[in-house]
Amino acid sequence: MNRTLSKLALATSLTFAAAAANASDTFVGLTWGQTDNNIQKSSALNSNLNNPKLDKVINDTGTWGVRAGQVSDDSRFYMTYENVSDSYQGFKLRQQNLLGSYDVFVPVGSYNTKLFGGATAGLIKLEQESKGLKRDSDIGYALGLQVGLLQDINDNASIEAGYRYLRSNASTEMAAHGGGKLGSLDLHSSGQLYLGANYKF
Repeated sequence: MNRTLSKLALATSLTFAAAAANASDTFVGLTWGQTDNNIQKSSALNSNLNNPKLDKVINDTGTWGVRAGQVSDDSRFYMTYENVSDSYQGFKLRQQNLLGSYDVFVPVGSYNTKLFGGATAGLIKLEQESKGLKRDSDIGYALGLQVGLLQDINDNASIEAGYRYLRSNASTEMAAHGGGKLGSLDLHSSGQLYLGANYKF
C-alpha cells in the first residue's frame, strides 16, 4: 500500500511539474455538487447488520470544495480539497478528497466557451462515524477522469459545470463498542456532478 501511494505521488508530481512549465496564470475556485458512492460490503457485514444499505448513506449528497492551480489558454492543473458527509438509517460516513487534476481545453464557437476533459489522482479519507459503533477511518488512493463545460465571464472570472468519476481503495471497519469486528466496507467508486466558479489572477 505504501509503495503504491509513493508511486502515485511521484507520478502526480511529475505530471504537474510538466504542466506548470506551460501554465501562465494562478486561479482559485469554489465548487458545489452532489456525490454518489458505490460501497462494497463484506459478507460478514451483510450477515451481522442485515445487509445494510450503505450505498444510500452518501447518495445525491451536497459536496463543497476549494481548489487552486495554474491555467493557460489550452490547459490547467489544480489541487482540490472536498468534504462530504451524510447519514442514512443510523449509519454515517464522511469522505474527504485531496486531489490533483489536469484538464485540456477545447474551444467551442466564439463565445469564450470551452469543453474540458482530464485526469485526476490523489487521496481519499473515508470515515465511519455511525452511532453505536466504533469510529474508524482509512486513507486510500483515488484515480479518475472528469469532463465538463467552462464559460469565461471576463478576463478573470469563469464558471463551469462538470462530472468526475473516481475509483478508490479506501475502506473502514465496523465494530460495536466493547465488541468484535462486525465486518468491513470498501469505497469502490464515487461520482460527482458539480458547478464551479473560478477567479484568475
